[in-house]
Amino acid sequence: MTTINKEEIQKFSNLAEEWWDVNGKFKPLHMFNPIRIEYIIDKIKQHFKIINKKGSLLKDLNILDIGCGGGLISEPLSRLGGNVTGIDASNKNIKVATLHSKKNNLKIRYLNKSPEQLNEFEKFDIILSLEIVEHVNDLNLYIKSCNKLLKQNGIMFTATLNRTLISYFKAIIGAEYILRWLPIGTHDWNKFIKPEELEHILLKNNFNTIDLKGLEFNPLTNKWKKSKNLSVNYIFCSTKI
Repeated sequence: MTTINKEEIQKFSNLAEEWWDVNGKFKPLHMFNPIRIEYIIDKIKQHFKIINKKGSLLKDLNILDIGCGGGLISEPLSRLGGNVTGIDASNKNIKVATLHSKKNNLKIRYLNKSPEQLNEFEKFDIILSLEIVEHVNDLNLYIKSCNKLLKQNGIMFTATLNRTLISYFKAIIGAEYILRWLPIGTHDWNKFIKPEELEHILLKNNFNTIDLKGLEFNPLTNKWKKSKNLSVNYIFCSTKI
């Protein structure tokens, strides 16, 4: 059994050289990154009761970034002192991420693997599953594999897109066809997941929800913000039961 969807992996492999081009195909993720990192750091500090440690904020915390792509989340967390492992089913993504981290003198371990292929005896304090669950082949196996890799007192972040009429118009028609933020065909609306569906799978695999937030784009400020609106993008923060 595998969580790897070869067609989905090929889509992102074809774009691998553009991960660090802030005005390229991944421009939306570069714009999205600040609010994601802000939310993640805030919840990590609350969960692990971290008092401001500045540059070494995440020191001694082992972090797994699943579907790391070119390392857009892995690198900032490494700079904050985290021991980061980034995995991706696309070997081209891993090569790009490895090269970029070396150029920036960051010690990040990148592996061309999916979560079920990792040694389950290796445990992580934090697992990041950001904009990946809508691309996997077997969601239940994916979440089950995450559970095996998370420490008992660990915390997991799962971000994805809601399957609503609004998300179809904003994430598919708007982002891909009108604004051309993403290549046409990047997302399949039928694979989007409603929050209640994802929460059911998380609970089934022994994850307890700590927090659920919407992430919303404000066209007036050209920035993303946290919101109660779950109709398009949302993120779960959960821990083991």
